[in-house]
Amino acid sequence: MPSKRFEEVTKLVDKDKTYSIAEGIALCKKAATAKYDEAIELHVRLGVDPMKSDQQVRGTIALPHGTGKTKRVAAFVQGEKEAEAKEAGADIVGGEELIAEIAQKGNIDFDVAVATPAMMPKIAKLARLLGPRGLMPNPKTDTVGPNVKKMVTEQKAGKESFKNDKAGNIHQIFGRASFTEAQLEENFRALMEIIKRLKPQASKGIYIKNASICSTVGPGIKIDTAS
Repeated sequence: MPSKRFEEVTKLVDKDKTYSIAEGIALCKKAATAKYDEAIELHVRLGVDPMKSDQQVRGTIALPHGTGKTKRVAAFVQGEKEAEAKEAGADIVGGEELIAEIAQKGNIDFDVAVATPAMMPKIAKLARLLGPRGLMPNPKTDTVGPNVKKMVTEQKAGKESFKNDKAGNIHQIFGRASFTEAQLEENFRALMEIIKRLKPQASKGIYIKNASICSTVGPGIKIDTAS
């Protein structure tokens, strides 16, 4: 059964209406009445065939105002790169010993991992642990590369990775209820711009089929992404 709070905020939203970006964000903030700082999420249905490799939509973005969450970053590096990672603000830094410890204990106390190319063959033994959680470093998400300082700094600043799910949808947090409407709108527009730019050439017809936003426990609000 829906809570009384949810039933009340649902009354604020006209299910048959598609709101402008500004209207939708203002309404979403109003509907975020939980006692904690709810995340504000974007959900987009894409006109792609998720079963075809040439129609996958995957990207990264450093939102103008971040997501409101500080990520714990693990850096799998060795030698002089360890000092570079620590200086950049990595929370966990190590090489083969760290990999062995995680493999043995199964403790994963980080939100994102970065690595140098040389470490990737060694990290392979953690694939069963990190893969299902979406934590394996990957060049496509800018988490594998020689510039450790740049990778760590970007992740600590709120860089986000996203990709379509098995149904061809993208789900991405773009702020918090405590953000101003202007901050949320700027983040929303930056995220939508990237998603539109990533349209696969093989995708035909309507690319953005529909989009909605909501807070963590709030109702969905249809959005006109062209407004």
